[in-house]
Amino acid sequence: MEKGGIAQFLTAHAQRGPVSFHMPGHKGGAFYERHGYGDFLKQLADCDITEIPGADNLFQTEGIIGETAEKYRQLYEVKRSYLLVNGTSGGLIAAILASVPPGKKLIMARNCHKSVFNALTLGQIEPVYAYPTVVEKYGISGPVEAGEIGRLLEAHPDAAAVVLPSPNYYGICSDISAIAGQVHKHGKVLIVDQAHGAHLKFFRRFGQGEGLPAPAEESGADIVVNSIHKTLASFTQSAVLNLNSDRVERYVLEDKLQAIQSTSPSYLLMASLDVNAEILEAHGPGLFAAWRENIEAFYRQAPSIPGLELMELPGRMDTTKLNVDMSAYGISGSRLEKLLLEKDIFPELVTGDLLMCMTGLGNTKEDMERLLSALREVALAHGPCLPEEKRSGRRPGTAALLWAKKRPLHGVPVRKQLLELELCRGKICAASVIPYPPGIPFLCPGEEIGEEEIRYIRELRAEGEKVIGVDEEGRIAVGV
Repeated sequence: MEKGGIAQFLTAHAQRGPVSFHMPGHKGGAFYERHGYGDFLKQLADCDITEIPGADNLFQTEGIIGETAEKYRQLYEVKRSYLLVNGTSGGLIAAILASVPPGKKLIMARNCHKSVFNALTLGQIEPVYAYPTVVEKYGISGPVEAGEIGRLLEAHPDAAAVVLPSPNYYGICSDISAIAGQVHKHGKVLIVDQAHGAHLKFFRRFGQGEGLPAPAEESGADIVVNSIHKTLASFTQSAVLNLNSDRVERYVLEDKLQAIQSTSPSYLLMASLDVNAEILEAHGPGLFAAWRENIEAFYRQAPSIPGLELMELPGRMDTTKLNVDMSAYGISGSRLEKLLLEKDIFPELVTGDLLMCMTGLGNTKEDMERLLSALREVALAHGPCLPEEKRSGRRPGTAALLWAKKRPLHGVPVRKQLLELELCRGKICAASVIPYPPGIPFLCPGEEIGEEEIRYIRELRAEGEKVIGVDEEGRIAVGV
């Protein structure tokens, strides 16, 4: 019988020598070996331990775990840092529960990650949605404007905190400094989901930040949660929460963290956070100079491919996210992904005509050249690009348009049933429906289900995409 399973899949994938433009940011074992951690990789199984004497305790740090947390406090220049082994998701939930009392309101961007919506349920918290702008050209979520946050704070003085993602999945950043000014003027707490921007601090710190948005730690946010694994060099599921002010009681926050995180934290994940910190301390300036140089080379050379477009929003973009559009050739984002996969290049995200390639600390000059070469080959194979008058029109990212759709909120249904998708028109959603990636609910409990939503779910499933909240028989939970 032929062997199968997770381990076999992973080893077979690694043996292909793929180029990773998806998370995690280390991009593979070669990065660790280049920086002197080859022996650590060879002994991973032996390093998988529990809280033996001398190994410290994540929830009462008095030794080596506390030392790693202190490294991050100094690296990010904040009041306190906490290691997370349940990802940014766990940090966001703990931050919200520590900032918003049960029964109170949370002003939250409608394009927040699903973990924020889970915090609402756990804390019996009432949402007040701040709607991001939409990048009309691509139909994707743009920044959340400070004016929208200010308006909601005026309208809901009983809200306890504000939370939003910045950068969002595509690298688009909100003006956190302006938003923090609004939030603090009203005496509230600002939580920033910086899952996709853990690196922004270090571009600035190591002198490579020109033109990039400022990190939330330098922009007035009270709590910032960073997915170190996404773009830096720790293992998947490891993250750091940074406490940046006295507006949240640290002992309350620590209590919520121990309630949310696993009581058997992985020492491999925590060790990888320590390795990442040591690499930043020892090699940060050179690594970020090279990363910046590679990114700039890509942006210089990509326009030489006729018809290829790159999404750019000057001053608002984390340009380490490469948002590529080849619709001038009649190639959709999903088709371009398939063409790159055939060349063993693995992107991160498809939305309409956009294909997002997520670079990270571990990407090399050779990786970038291989991506450029592959895009040139695609253009040659499908060219010449169509003249403007013959193009069929851009395929926007429908989900963002649905996230931006302002719907009246009903009470969350107490009694629920699973109902076939086609029978759900006019029903009230009873459980979040979440395309993954990016993991942002486009239907939330209490929202009415319309024809647009049903059509979009149908399209995603027909394309084989993952949609959390839809069962294997195509049913979703609605109120009775």
